[in-house]
Amino acid sequence: MGTAISLDLADDLPTARLRELTGDAFAWLREVDARFSTYRADSEVCRFDRGEVPLSKASGDLRTVLERCADLWGATDGFFDAYATGRLDPSGYVKGWAAQVASDRLVAAGAPNHCLNAGGDVRVRGHSASGRPWRVGVRHPWDESAACLVLTGTDLAVATSGVYERGHHVLDPRRGVPAAGLRSVTVVGPDLGVADAYATAAVAMGVAGIGWLDRLPGHLHAVITDDARCLHSPRLPLLPAPFSLLPT
Repeated sequence: MGTAISLDLADDLPTARLRELTGDAFAWLREVDARFSTYRADSEVCRFDRGEVPLSKASGDLRTVLERCADLWGATDGFFDAYATGRLDPSGYVKGWAAQVASDRLVAAGAPNHCLNAGGDVRVRGHSASGRPWRVGVRHPWDESAACLVLTGTDLAVATSGVYERGHHVLDPRRGVPAAGLRSVTVVGPDLGVADAYATAAVAMGVAGIGWLDRLPGHLHAVITDDARCLHSPRLPLLPAPFSLLPT
């Protein structure tokens, strides 16, 4: 997936069982990476994009992702577009979706207290090992060693899209150029894949994405603009954080 993934299991289970659960989760994520990586010429998504795999012979996972990307294209008025770069790239949905599936499987397997962090897309369930709700930090847009916001909760899907590593790389699919105006968008909702796609779509919209997020039902958000303004939903579960957003 081109990113680091970490898993914190907080349930009081035997070590062997924790290792088994961890192994299963990472095996699934490696499977997703092998199938959907746009960097591997032999991945299923690349072979499908080249026409080497017909839809009738595509895996169930690929068909599911394609269907959901089509739904998200409609829900975002075309701003979430898996073909925005001219080739099939569903990465803006797949990473969050894969982490959500892994989290759901952990709950079903008897590990309801965990935190899965897939490159800044975070799914928390239950409580941390301390017995307290989880805390999820949102990386500072100008200081990689700091957080600018801290969220807390026991059942959160937190997806952040921004310009941290690659600059303004999210394309405005209508103009075919990198979107500007929003430096970071965090979306909180019940499903990490959907939250991930919504965060990407809002970045692609630019400043207009703020109003779109305000009208988005069932989700909360925090936005940091290129000029260092921080705007967020009133009900966003934030902890006080004495951090400055001014560029350093």
